[in-house]
Amino acid sequence: MLRATQITCKTDTGRQRRDNEDSAFARAPLFVVADGMGGAQAGEVASRIAIETFEHDLPDGLAAEQGLAERVREANRRIYDSAHEERERAGMGTTLTAAYLEDRSLAIAHVGDSRAYMLRDGSLQRLTRDHSLVDELVRRGKLTEEQAAEHPQRSIITRALGPEPEVEVDTWSYPVRPGDVLLLCSDGLTSMLSEDQVAGILTHASTLEEAGNELIAAANAAGGRDNITVVLFEVEDAAGPGSELEQTMVDVPAPRVDTSDPDTLTGVEAAGPARVATATAPVRMRPAPTTRPPVASDGPPRSDAGRRRRARFAKPVAALVAVVVVLGLIGGGGYLASRQLYFIGTNPKGVVTIYRGLPYDLPAGIRLYETYYVSGVPASLIPVDRRSALLDNRLRSQSDASNLIRQLELGRISR
Repeated sequence: MLRATQITCKTDTGRQRRDNEDSAFARAPLFVVADGMGGAQAGEVASRIAIETFEHDLPDGLAAEQGLAERVREANRRIYDSAHEERERAGMGTTLTAAYLEDRSLAIAHVGDSRAYMLRDGSLQRLTRDHSLVDELVRRGKLTEEQAAEHPQRSIITRALGPEPEVEVDTWSYPVRPGDVLLLCSDGLTSMLSEDQVAGILTHASTLEEAGNELIAAANAAGGRDNITVVLFEVEDAAGPGSELEQTMVDVPAPRVDTSDPDTLTGVEAAGPARVATATAPVRMRPAPTTRPPVASDGPPRSDAGRRRRARFAKPVAALVAVVVVLGLIGGGGYLASRQLYFIGTNPKGVVTIYRGLPYDLPAGIRLYETYYVSGVPASLIPVDRRSALLDNRLRSQSDASNLIRQLELGRISR
């Protein structure tokens, strides 16, 4: 049987924020960190609601992972309802990372970009995966870890409690052993300090109380751009020395989620209310008026006059057929040529997309374009003064369109 010792919980406003919107809970065996977002102190309200939801422990009859996930979903419903009942709280939300120490394992539930770490034998291992725009781009291979660390949109998260009536909750369980040190923290710490710096402080501090103070001091010394919250505890064997426990370093498993993953990103900004992606559909082209060619009457000729009438119509009909064939050949060539043209718009979910072809819809649902590439950037993240120029359906070359999207994904088209 394992237990938590040296429990430490510290929070600081930082150097560039007026209010502290972080909240935390640390009462063994349950530990929670929440980082609120939203104006007019709504972020503080959201994180406090989330923490209050955990104050009565986990629901009875559920495994630790399931109990944590149920509490997170309950917190999400409470925050969502509160945001819709009071106008000044509209758009509020919070990230949340919770851990529950049970027997010889640690269960974790996670939403957003707060984090959980384990220090074992001097090695620091991240136990959670950020739900953020830049982390998604890193996973897709579009950004390196170094680029992500300096990306101007690194504060944009893709999942949070509050903006939607339902939320996906990632859950994991890890084997733990005596001597392991667990850290839960808001991104006010990890956006200021590298993981190597965090590991160094945890390794050299004489107590976790001292480590907590040093982590906050170092984050503030690095700029303190956000609120900083840390929860620390060490695992020890409650049964006394001699217990045989797992000695190997833990591998990070794939998260188990309570619902299926969405196909695209919906951006939620960590410093304000949720942003709604706006779709920019290709313009529709009005159909040109059409005329029908005369149609000769059916049936065999009944007289020489009938044969003469058919002969008189034969030449115009043949000419019309020839014109249609020529126009078809020209149209086919135009279609092939249009395959070399590209334009930038958004797909129906508001994600910036490169299309190949012409930005027109014909009658009967015929489209003159097709999807060429879907980026990882919601249109709402493009500065307003740049949005109309970028999403204008202007025809571009493949290289021009691809270069623009690459610049956007690297954060070089920003406010």
